[in-house]
Amino acid sequence: MNYSEGLDRYREKIASVAADEMVLNMGPQHPSTHGVLRLELITDGEIVREVIPHMGYLHRCFEKHAESLTYQQTIPFTDRMDYLASMNNSHAWVMGVERMMGIENDIPKRVEYIRVLVCEMNRIASHLIAIGTYGIDIGAFTPFLWCFRDREHIMGMLEWASGSRMLYNYIWVGGLFYDLPVGFEERCLEFIAYFKPKMVELNQLLTDNQVFINRTANVGILPLDVAINCGCSGPMLRGSGLKYDLRRIDGYSAYPELEFDVPIGTGLMGSVGDCWDRYKVRVDEIEQSLIIMEQCLERLTKELKRTPEFDPRAKLPRKITPKAQDFYIRAENPKGELGFYFIADGKSEVPFRVKSRGPSFCNLSAMQEITKGVMIADLIAIAGSIDFVLGEVDR
Repeated sequence: MNYSEGLDRYREKIASVAADEMVLNMGPQHPSTHGVLRLELITDGEIVREVIPHMGYLHRCFEKHAESLTYQQTIPFTDRMDYLASMNNSHAWVMGVERMMGIENDIPKRVEYIRVLVCEMNRIASHLIAIGTYGIDIGAFTPFLWCFRDREHIMGMLEWASGSRMLYNYIWVGGLFYDLPVGFEERCLEFIAYFKPKMVELNQLLTDNQVFINRTANVGILPLDVAINCGCSGPMLRGSGLKYDLRRIDGYSAYPELEFDVPIGTGLMGSVGDCWDRYKVRVDEIEQSLIIMEQCLERLTKELKRTPEFDPRAKLPRKITPKAQDFYIRAENPKGELGFYFIADGKSEVPFRVKSRGPSFCNLSAMQEITKGVMIADLIAIAGSIDFVLGEVDR
């Protein structure tokens, strides 16, 4: 279906709304749409008959930037896609370029473990925003404050390492912007010791809260076959019961050397694939990220200690000109599979074409399937459980 056919079909749908139905706009400026997303609702009283998402209010122009800048110069723009997981974005981009160059095996082990460490810290920070804002969507204000309080510790440490609070430009092709600051590993261990009891408190306050369970269990059930057909990934897919994590499936970077579990939805409080399951997967992933961080810190402080001779930029190529090829790289971001499809001409430091696969875009496509016949209040719970970022939807 081309654009004009889709537009005609949309106009027919709106024109055919019955006399007892109403068309409502939620957004694009609405606190519960988590950004500039417009949801057009066809409602019958409080019942949502259909949801039509409208995107395009925030355009990052990422793919156009990538065709105008060198591979290294594009890294700051990857940070601005899912701006809540900048480290993970740049990690995926950098791995793709390194594999096209054939230098992925030349990256020092210390660099790989630092990359995984900061990416898992960013994963926790991203999930804390998802959990905190989800609580406030449902009506729980205190978890929002607690999550942002704990996220500040991570933001401070990542700023200490990179010089920036959100858009880091820290992971470079062939290495890192800089080695970890002296004392960083110790501060990380202090944070883990501080944060573990806070997660217990958060579970007591929100996860096991009966009001929260009533608002999320058996709501927005996403069957596994629908999740797969919609291209869902990350906690959205794992919440529907499939143990699929690219850190395990593809085994990139230092992840094959680390032990961690892949949480999935089990229908503990309701049905497999409901809003509570998607929420719980993110909570459990935070705990697994802490386990990964501990293993990275153990290696970085024992086997891979910092030395005066260590240069995180030693393997940076002087000129990045991959041979002519089409190449796809994917990585497990906090929201799901982030992929970059490169077309290199073999002559230029600027890619001929870059196509980005944002997990938020694909996850959002399932909304129409799981919102038919729900209450308007439940629509808010479903939208919050998807955890999307519009900078990644409008690339």
